[in-house]
Amino acid sequence: MEIPLNASLQQLFDQVRGAWRFRWYAIITAAVMAAVGWCVVFALPDRYEAVTQVIVDSRTALKPALQGLTNGTDLGAAIDSIRTSLLVDEQLCAVAQRAGLLSDCDRNPAASLNALAVIRKKVNFDMQDLSGGGYGAPAAGTMISIAYRDPSRDRAQKMVEGLLEQLRTLMLGGTVKGSEQAQQFLESQLQDYQAHLKAAEDKLAAFKTEHLGMLPSGDGGDGTGGSGGYFSDLQKEQQAVEDTRTKLAMTENRRATLQGQLHGNAAVLASAAGSGRQGGMDAPLDTVSQIAMVQARLDGLLLRFTDRHPDVIAARAELAALKERRAEEIKSLRSGDAAAAAATGAASNPVFQSIQLALNQSDVDIADLRTQMAQHESKVAELKRLLNTAPQVEAQYAQLSRDYDVEKAQYAALRASYDKSRLGQRADEAGSIRFQVLQPPLAGFKPVWPRRTVLLLGIFVLALGAGGALAYGLDQLHPVVGSAAGVSRLTGLPVLAQVGPAFPAATQREMRREIRHVSFAVAVLASLLVVGIGISLAGVRIDTAALTHMVQK
Repeated sequence: MEIPLNASLQQLFDQVRGAWRFRWYAIITAAVMAAVGWCVVFALPDRYEAVTQVIVDSRTALKPALQGLTNGTDLGAAIDSIRTSLLVDEQLCAVAQRAGLLSDCDRNPAASLNALAVIRKKVNFDMQDLSGGGYGAPAAGTMISIAYRDPSRDRAQKMVEGLLEQLRTLMLGGTVKGSEQAQQFLESQLQDYQAHLKAAEDKLAAFKTEHLGMLPSGDGGDGTGGSGGYFSDLQKEQQAVEDTRTKLAMTENRRATLQGQLHGNAAVLASAAGSGRQGGMDAPLDTVSQIAMVQARLDGLLLRFTDRHPDVIAARAELAALKERRAEEIKSLRSGDAAAAAATGAASNPVFQSIQLALNQSDVDIADLRTQMAQHESKVAELKRLLNTAPQVEAQYAQLSRDYDVEKAQYAALRASYDKSRLGQRADEAGSIRFQVLQPPLAGFKPVWPRRTVLLLGIFVLALGAGGALAYGLDQLHPVVGSAAGVSRLTGLPVLAQVGPAFPAATQREMRREIRHVSFAVAVLASLLVVGIGISLAGVRIDTAALTHMVQK
């Protein structure tokens, strides 16, 4: 009697029963696939890997002393460039010939290029920055790993040794050589820029000589003129003329005022104040003093005599003459007569003297201002005369000055780079790069590829899976109903009863015998797998070249 099961499990059991019919097809397929796959695995050539590791570091004891004095070497860019140079055909061919991978690259160039392309793919060039390696990092700098795989352990090791030697040569010798080439290039460029700078200087000097009087005043060598250029000079001179004219007018007004003071009441008062004090004891009296004396004498006479007295008449006549003379003196003082000023004693008066000094200073200032204004007016006239030519000359001069400044700046920058390059070359020659072999070239005695144990196990599992898939596929092509539930699913009708085998015991014995046969076959395949793994570990391989040679014979 059939045990009731879940519908999904029942369907799975039905599929297993159906595939069981093709069990021997599955076993034969699995055995054939496993045998073919195992033979392929044993025919795969062994590949040995040789590895070397070096540390390259530019941070030596020289670097702090050369900080800012040399062009900093970009170590990563330098290593990338060296790696590219290391794998070019010429370098790689030399290394491959020494390792025995190629015989002669020049004899058959096409074949050599193809072989070099294959070899280049097998070279593994890896870089690792150790600056942030933390605790346990072997050193600061860049660690370079070079690895190469080849069926021959000896060839792999020789290949890595050759690459390491080439790397050392390019890294140490190539740095100095590259510095020399860069220095030679900078020297040639420096000579060119020096010639250009000399030509710019000659042009500028010749232009200055030719247009000496038309260049901007106060030029500082930048082509723009220290005073702002031609139009600025013209505007400045015109403004200077106006300022000087204004100062001259003010000074002339001050001079007129001083003259009015000197020739007016101030002079009269000064002459009156200085009466009797302009000479010594024997010097003649001035008119004011004489008038005072005659007036005093007349007053005395009038006290004793009448108006008709001859002495009174004579005194009055003398007084009138003195007053008339005084009027003439005042008129002369007002007209600026120096003799009159001296005669009347006004010249010795401090007030009169101070006014006279101020008047003299005004005359000097006026003469000076008139000279300045004449000079500025002459400059304005000269600038206006050059109105049509000076701007063009100034523009040409500015252009020549700018060209000279550009050439000078480029020459200075190139000179600085050249000096840094020379110092950097000396630093490289003194050992500014550290090249340390961390791991010498070494190839292990065990091949790194293929991993035959894993491949043998994988092929065994794939073969069994392929056999099972074949049995399942054949069951789908030739389906049968293996249970009452299958009949019910197929017809959509319930199964009321089912008839079992006539001899159930014999049927069960037959099933057990078939299971034993299948298990034995699988066990044989598993045993062959174990034997194959043992043979693989023992180093047994299928030599395809020898088999091909035997078949050809």
